Amino acid sequence: MTEQRPVNEVTATKAPTLPDAQTVTDVRHYTDRLFSFRTTRPASLRFRSGEFVMIGLLGDNGKPLLRAYSIASPSWDEELEFYSIKVQDGPLTSKLQHIKPGDQVILRPKPVGTLVHDALLPGKRLWLFATGTGFAPFASLLRDPETYERFEQVIVTHTCREVAELTYSRDLVDNLKSDELMQELLGQEHLAKLTYYPTTTREQSPRMGRITTLLKDGTLLEDMGIDGISPDTDRAMVCGSMGLNLDLKEILEGFGLEEGANSDPKHYVVEKAFVG
Repeated sequence: MTEQRPVNEVTATKAPTLPDAQTVTDVRHYTDRLFSFRTTRPASLRFRSGEFVMIGLLGDNGKPLLRAYSIASPSWDEELEFYSIKVQDGPLTSKLQHIKPGDQVILRPKPVGTLVHDALLPGKRLWLFATGTGFAPFASLLRDPETYERFEQVIVTHTCREVAELTYSRDLVDNLKSDELMQELLGQEHLAKLTYYPTTTREQSPRMGRITTLLKDGTLLEDMGIDGISPDTDRAMVCGSMGLNLDLKEILEGFGLEEGANSDPKHYVVEKAFVG
């Protein structure tokens, strides 16, 4: 994917007609199960990178059908970006997957969430653990200068079933390190702190296995050249399936890390509102 915002003079001037409506400016399909889209951003919307909002469409009964979606774009972006799964019989995504530029989506501009820097104590190393579309909030955080200002090392893991399902995260990380605009914004010395660690669980790839297994058996730490995880140095964010969230909570607490919140910053946080 590219950080260049698409120029779409026709859609950009289309007036919203739905309550809290925003206009779709770009849609990209990665597989038959995954797609991303960008929309206009309300002038009044302020959010912290890593937060989520409620977005959706009108249901068949004419009432808004809304779901929690992490904002994949960073807080400084003039537009909003979202990364979504396609569920063919899903009440919302069965319809949402067919949107195109110029269409409108409903957005309730009340951002919330736990995957924010304010919920973590200062540390040396930041781990971002994602499965599937759980990468979305990290797409926001990885494009936020504050992420690199706070930590000496940033490691993002993304686990999917098949190689093609890693396209969104791979393209984003590649773009961070090759796009002149992002290099100027984030700084090359900051981007040097970033390590991307993709794995697959079904299709053959250079790294196979669930991230929980690779963490427990020491493979991940060995690959990173790290002796261990400690509450003195390490901070973590987790976003994925309920199973991943629970397993990683157990693993991280086994290392001595404590779960934090906006009102009580600690060593790691989990996005409870997202499962996918």
